[in-house]
Amino acid sequence: MTTRSSLLRLSWARFRFCASRTASSSSRALIQTPPLPHISVCRRSWSSNVKVRSYLQYVKRKISPSPSPPYSHVCQVGDPVLRSHAAAVDPAAIAGPEIQKVLGTMVTVMRKLECVGLSAPQIGVPLRILMLEYPWKLFEEVPPAAREARGLSIQPLRIFLNPQLQVLDSKTVLFQEACESIAGFSATVPRFRSVEVSGLNEKGQEVTWQASGWPARILQHEMDHLDGVLYVDRMDTRTFININWQQHNE
Repeated sequence: MTTRSSLLRLSWARFRFCASRTASSSSRALIQTPPLPHISVCRRSWSSNVKVRSYLQYVKRKISPSPSPPYSHVCQVGDPVLRSHAAAVDPAAIAGPEIQKVLGTMVTVMRKLECVGLSAPQIGVPLRILMLEYPWKLFEEVPPAAREARGLSIQPLRIFLNPQLQVLDSKTVLFQEACESIAGFSATVPRFRSVEVSGLNEKGQEVTWQASGWPARILQHEMDHLDGVLYVDRMDTRTFININWQQHNE
């Protein structure tokens, strides 16, 4: 789960969860009604630099093919992969090159975006894989009072394939969450205080881990991604904000 920018980094307090843009084959087969043309009263929509970017994008696609999963970026809300129920990973395939490539890409993307968690669907791969990491670099940027209030703790890289979550403390706590798959927004989300996750690690070994506080929130956020659930489905809608709203008023 979604610290700067949902294998999570939060908003202004640098707690943002991370977490995708290719449509599934079935969704491509659907015939969609073409959208109405967008007409804007803003002169910026007619500026030359917009046209140049569009043309350069066209040339880029002509020169090189579109990327395919696992992506080196995070998929955005609207991508069908974020609303699909991820499939279980074959334990016999974990040591193979395909799954190891997915894991390696997830780690790279998560660290590049300085997220504290990520799920496989967020890089376009509909498999039940999640990971989290809370390094000292991000931890020290948070004021001590906020660390204590949110239950933050430094966490090494933890990878779970085919994870299963069990609630240990059913009491819920409210804190602001964000997600790299819904870039630029944040909202208050209730999460259970303490949970236990069990599954397989990157070597195919069975692992179990109990987490509370912020790590427990990260786990719940990423587990939701595996079931096609986003934090906006659980949020208090009145707390939903654009985290850069102040800049728009300057």
